[in-house]
Amino acid sequence: MSNQGGISLKSDSKSLKSDLKRLGDFKRKVTAVFTQLDLPISIYAATSRDRFRKPRTGMWEQLLEDFNLTAAHQVDLDTSFFVGDAGGRTGHSSGGVSKDHSCCDRDFATNVGIKFLTPEEYFLEEEPKPFVREFDPAKYINNATSVVFSKQNPLDVILFCGSPGAGKSTFYWNYLKPLGYERINQDILKTRERCLKKAAELIKEETPVVVDNTNPDPDTRAHWVKLARNLDVPIRCIHFTASLRLCEHNDAVRSLNETMNPEKRTMLPRLAFTGFASRYREPKLEEGFQDITKVDFMFQGTAEEETIWRKFWI
Repeated sequence: MSNQGGISLKSDSKSLKSDLKRLGDFKRKVTAVFTQLDLPISIYAATSRDRFRKPRTGMWEQLLEDFNLTAAHQVDLDTSFFVGDAGGRTGHSSGGVSKDHSCCDRDFATNVGIKFLTPEEYFLEEEPKPFVREFDPAKYINNATSVVFSKQNPLDVILFCGSPGAGKSTFYWNYLKPLGYERINQDILKTRERCLKKAAELIKEETPVVVDNTNPDPDTRAHWVKLARNLDVPIRCIHFTASLRLCEHNDAVRSLNETMNPEKRTMLPRLAFTGFASRYREPKLEEGFQDITKVDFMFQGTAEEETIWRKFWI
């Protein structure tokens, strides 16, 4: 089971010739290995950022379906194992041992529920080496302080600041919609100008507004501070503090699980998160806000949804 993101299977790709060459090279290498081993063997290669890419379990689920092993009792997980070189090993320069490029193989095995071994542990019977996980979702379960948010003004603007995947829209639906706030979102309205116009119309209709965009820096937020000042209403800020990796995880969970994706959002490119991080400046009262409320990410969902969320997705 191999992640092969460098191979594209899209026939409309602009680099079709080089894509076909990479695919051909990969097939030739695989054929050579299979011939040398002369064993019953199957290969699954994930070429996209979808549910098949490790540490996600799509390839495992496909294997079970292909071999008619979908009943829980048909696979002996306790004696099964997965060997991979992406084990999150830290490495050390003194011994000439390089750091693993990721922990996705170890995380994949954990998701499946089988033992993980590095090649050195399995083939050479070496002792396990130290490893670290860059991101472990389990650490974020029940690890945030509940936020009590109350309405302070008859009419105002609430400005969100936070990365994609930080939980902004969920916070709106759970806490602000019931208070009578209407949501302004640039993904829906497409341009800031349309968002500003719609917000002004709602305020003039005596309807409080939530601006559900990322608003990463003072220059972006200044447009909304100016609008509130011109309309003579207070503006408050809700600051979502979730880290880049946590937001990437949330985005993957949301986009790859229909039951947890009511708005049918597709997975965002990594640039959406790194772009926010590069522009991000923590909001300050001096920008013109009445107050700033910090919101740490807190998972909310059913026991079944929590089981899904606890898995490794990135």
